[in-house]
Parts: sequence; structure tokens; C-alpha cells
Amino acid sequence: MRRREFIKVIAGSAAAWPLAAPAQQPAIPVVGYLGSETPEKFGIRLSAFQQGLSAMGFDDGRNVKIEYRWADGQIDRFPALAADLVRQTVSVIATPGSGVAALAAKAATTTIPVVFETGLDPIAAGLVKSLSRPEGNITGITSLNVAVAPKGLELLHELLPQANSLAVIVNSANPVNTTPI
Repeated sequence: MRRREFIKVIAGSAAAWPLAAPAQQPAIPVVGYLGSETPEKFGIRLSAFQQGLSAMGFDDGRNVKIEYRWADGQIDRFPALAADLVRQTVSVIATPGSGVAALAAKAATTTIPVVFETGLDPIAAGLVKSLSRPEGNITGITSLNVAVAPKGLELLHELLPQANSLAVIVNSANPVNTTPI
């Protein structure tokens, strides 16, 4: 065998060798889910979250893993739960429906992306610096319930003009509820 033919055979074998070796599977991304209640109480929101991931081609256990952490209605648990997700080195932390969870996740990491969905004003709460340019590792959406609450009271007054007082039930331990309307 001539030298050039030998080099071609060796080069061809070397090129084919990685294909014959067991292919390494890419790491499955891990989504950290920080919920304020329990899976049972958050059933509709949890189902929507899973359906949204599925619509984007992500199915838990197949090509994504979801690590759930539930506060069971005890918002003081958020810092520890967020820190646990950071220790698990999740790819992203989702905090649907809780500005307090988003604040805890933001405090726990500056590198893992945090995605929130909340009714509070994310600028006033200190989640982001700007709605158009949130900066850092945190972004999300808001319904700005705090901004529209006065309009809701105005409509209620139009419906019940004879009412002299209204009662609002809130969780006073939740910092979101300290925002005056």
C-alpha cells in the first residue's frame, strides 16, 4: 500500500470513529418553577404553563425537566426555595403569578434567567428598571393590576352609587398588597 492510500484509510477511519462512538446526549434544560401555593390550588395556572411549554415543543421528562418548588401559601419560604433552585443549577426560573417569588428569585441569582408573570408594577416593586428594557437576568409580563385598580373602584361606584364603604380582603403579609391604590 502506498503512503497516500494509507493516509486516506487512516484519515477516513479517524473521521468515521466519532460516528461509531456512542453519541453524547445534549444536556436536557431544567426549568425551575417557583409557585406560591400548592399544585392543587394552582392547577389551572400549572396546566396552562405545561400546555404552553408543550405548544413550544417542550415536554417534561422528554426534552425538558421541570423542578417544582411550592411555597404552600407561605411567602416567607420563597428565599429558601429560590436558593434551592439556584443550587440545582436550573436553566431558567419561572415565577408565574407571584411578584414576591420573582423578587426572591432575583435576589437569589444574577446569572440564571428569571421570567415572571405578575399583577404588580414591576418597576415600583424593584423587579426591573424599565418595562421596555428590563436589564439584568429578569424579564416578564404584568397585567398592571395596581394601575387599573382605581378604575375598577370607579366602575364599582357607578354600579353601586348608594354604597358608602367597600371592603377589600388582602394578605397583609404579601408586600405587593402594601402598594396604595
